[in-house]
Amino acid sequence: MVEEPAFDVFSRHCASRGTLEHVTGRWGSLTMGALHEERLRFNELRRRVDGVSEKMLSQTLHALERDGLVHREAQPTNPPRVDYELTPLGRAVAEQLLGLIHLVEGRMPEVLDARRRYDAAREEAGTPAASR
Repeated sequence: MVEEPAFDVFSRHCASRGTLEHVTGRWGSLTMGALHEERLRFNELRRRVDGVSEKMLSQTLHALERDGLVHREAQPTNPPRVDYELTPLGRAVAEQLLGLIHLVEGRMPEVLDARRRYDAAREEAGTPAASR
């Protein structure tokens, strides 16, 4: 039996970095979160993930499917129907992501207060505020 190497996301050559990037990027995390709710067709998913382009959603789904996080099922109908859903691994990852998403959403008043303080301090110092 071949032993798998240890994975260390902090190492530049670690394969887990690519998957982490796919999962935690804006479109990956939103796509995973939307698919955690239900199985969706492409256009349903595109509407749910407001702001994603068709091209970006397609690229995101391909990357997540390649990583074994999303299952794509094409139905032999006319017109063709393609459904997307999370795999068991994808569901486990999405549950962790949703915990982070809910934490951030719930703490946004603190984040907005911090931004206001930061911008006010920069304004007083004559330094441009960070982009919003």
